[in-house]
Amino acid sequence: MKLTFKRLRDHAVIPARATETSAGLDLSACLTEPVVIPSHEIRMIPTGLAAALDRDDAMLMLCARSGLASKHGIAMANGVGIVDSDYRGEICVPLINQSSEPFEITDGMRVAQLIVVPVLLPETAEADSLPETVRGTGGFGSTGR
Repeated sequence: MKLTFKRLRDHAVIPARATETSAGLDLSACLTEPVVIPSHEIRMIPTGLAAALDRDDAMLMLCARSGLASKHGIAMANGVGIVDSDYRGEICVPLINQSSEPFEITDGMRVAQLIVVPVLLPETAEADSLPETVRGTGGFGSTGR
């Protein structure tokens, strides 16, 4: 499998793994000036990159960086981001500041991780009933604490 990146701005950083077997590739901010994320607010952080996988049965998943989250309260506003295999626009990272202090994002700062994930593409169908299971319709909390 091959993942190809296109720089949309000259100073965009091509993602790399921190170690040889890291699951995620570090995505960096591509900014003309720093972006301050006020407490409890969201800012969209551009990476200056577009990407293409050489297959349709995979996606790119954007995940928070654990250090930003645990040390500064900076996380992905949508939990995780999904970049579909046919998307060719700029990859941007929606970050939320969950702390009580403003946080500054600077050009080149690693702001997220990008992970390649396989995708199943099932056909969809409508039915009048579904197969029965032991759990049935038991929802949130139905299997224990």
